[in-house]
Amino acid sequence: MLLIRCPYCEEERSELEFRWAGEAHIARPENISAISDEEFAEYFFMRDNDKGMVFERWRHIHGCGRFFNAARHSVTDKIHLTYKAGEPKPDEATILAGHEGAAR
Repeated sequence: MLLIRCPYCEEERSELEFRWAGEAHIARPENISAISDEEFAEYFFMRDNDKGMVFERWRHIHGCGRFFNAARHSVTDKIHLTYKAGEPKPDEATILAGHEGAAR
């Protein structure tokens, strides 16, 4: 079982309190009605499936109800860092080096 730290509640809880909400840091097209069907499909459906560090959105459904981001290693399933939605994507090398700062 994963233990996930909510950056808003500042508590570590069981994964059962959370729901995965997809890949983080996906930029929405500025004028979505002006893009082609192929560009829309790329934006809406296509996601990376990287081996290694991945950045995901999670929601604390049985807590504060807020969305946040997590840096999780897809091979070990270890969550290295959680941070508030809207904060910039952290540097992967810094996370792996263990320099997570105050955000953890």
